Amino acid sequence: MDGFGPVIGVGLVLLLVYLVLSVFRVIKEYERIVILQLGKFKSVRGPGFIIVIPILEQAVKVDLREKFLDIPAQTGITKDNASISIDFLVYYRITDPSRAVLKVEDVERASANIATTTLRAVIGDIELDDVLSKREQINDVLRVKLDEATERWGLKVTTVEIREIEPPRDILDAMNRQMSAERDRRANVTRAEGEREAAITRAEGEKRASILEAEGFRESEIARAEGARQAQLLRAQGYAAGLKAILAEAQNLDKNTMSLQYMNMLQEVGKSPSTKFVLPMELTSIVENFVSTAGLAAAVKNGSQKPAELEEVQR
Repeated sequence: MDGFGPVIGVGLVLLLVYLVLSVFRVIKEYERIVILQLGKFKSVRGPGFIIVIPILEQAVKVDLREKFLDIPAQTGITKDNASISIDFLVYYRITDPSRAVLKVEDVERASANIATTTLRAVIGDIELDDVLSKREQINDVLRVKLDEATERWGLKVTTVEIREIEPPRDILDAMNRQMSAERDRRANVTRAEGEREAAITRAEGEKRASILEAEGFRESEIARAEGARQAQLLRAQGYAAGLKAILAEAQNLDKNTMSLQYMNMLQEVGKSPSTKFVLPMELTSIVENFVSTAGLAAAVKNGSQKPAELEEVQR
């Protein structure tokens, strides 16, 4: 009996440790414990320090953190009968631990299965072009439908993200040809727009050049007319000044001076080879005065007349 004493002591210590670990538990902030008492739901406990009675109570731990399901590639048929392969992610979190334990056997696997069937249903109502171009809208539709289906399990679907969409090979070839044609069309449109803008720019430049040329010609004509006007004004002023000077000098002339001027003019006319002459009407009186003056001068020279009479005639 003495040899079994230590063995019994160790066994009692181990039993005590097991009982302590079974009865006293520490639950983290993101965890909850669903308590089943004799197979019936009793409560949800946590976080913190809790007590679970062995044999009488059964504890099921539930993680409340957000998780994700990696749904492998699923083949679906679009509305226009095109086969397409899609894989996506489903992000979720448990909002009701009791329903996640009591309403479904394996909440994650059940959610994954319902996600694949929902995907096929959604894709079947959409045409291929929309599936390829409206990924965000498909994500929203999947999220709403999955959330409605999993709500009874105490599970909240927060986000659905489609990772890859892979259409059949022949459709990919057709899409590549379409993209090539679209790029060519855009290149032609871009080239045409560039040529149009270049033509508009050239036309605007020519228009601006014509306007500048017209403005330059107008300013040149204005400057030329202004110069001509100023030249005519200066000539008129010079001519007026000349006339004024002639008038000032003409006030000191007498009839004899004018007679001499006319005689000089007649002398120049006589030298002309013309056979017709136009003489002023005043020429007769001028000649008479000139003849009488010449006669008196001759008489004075011969002594028959006095110089005083000659001065009187000249006046």
